[in-house]
Amino acid sequence: MKRQVTMEEISDGRLYTANDMVRADCGGCEGCSACCRGMGQSLILDPLDADRLAKGLERPFSDFLEKEVELNVVDGVILPNMRMAGEGEGCAFLNSEGRCRVHAWRPGICRMFPLGRYYEGRDFRYFLQVHECAKPNRSKVKVKNWLDTPNLKAYEAFVRDWHGFLKDLEEALKADPDPSYARNMNLYMLNTFYMRPFRDAFYEEFSERLAQARDELGL
Repeated sequence: MKRQVTMEEISDGRLYTANDMVRADCGGCEGCSACCRGMGQSLILDPLDADRLAKGLERPFSDFLEKEVELNVVDGVILPNMRMAGEGEGCAFLNSEGRCRVHAWRPGICRMFPLGRYYEGRDFRYFLQVHECAKPNRSKVKVKNWLDTPNLKAYEAFVRDWHGFLKDLEEALKADPDPSYARNMNLYMLNTFYMRPFRDAFYEEFSERLAQARDELGL
């Protein structure tokens, strides 16, 4: 999701790599769930997020669309996001105490927070969102430790590839405004990367599906 703001408005002015130290550690949040509430449609899920949730909760991803996840258009592409619901517009995966019921399988955007990604062409670096986290006096932590993501090199390669694919898909949809073309492209993308389960070797199978999708969609 594109944000129409400058880096000076939302960050500390620095860009970080996985090996840098950043003041992001909120000490386990200590009961705070502010970042899990009132987020609208911004907690967008990528295919790895969907796969983690499906495997972790032993439910098909399509099942989440009944309550916890919804579909919305993001820059012309239909993508799933966490649903905000109930009192306080909280994430559907919060329990009655405001704690995350899927913390072990939480999406990448939740793992990063209060970090974000700044894309430069087909690559990215991380930045610290200075106005988003309600926790004062955060301590420093190495970015890769904060992300809490196994095989980070493969994960970052996946993020680059997925971002590039979405950009190319967006451009293709702009070039052909026919509604039936957009519908078919989006249905193909959702089925290929979200609805159809992945095997255990996610990154390998994702690369295979991505190559096939680019070939079949002409991207």
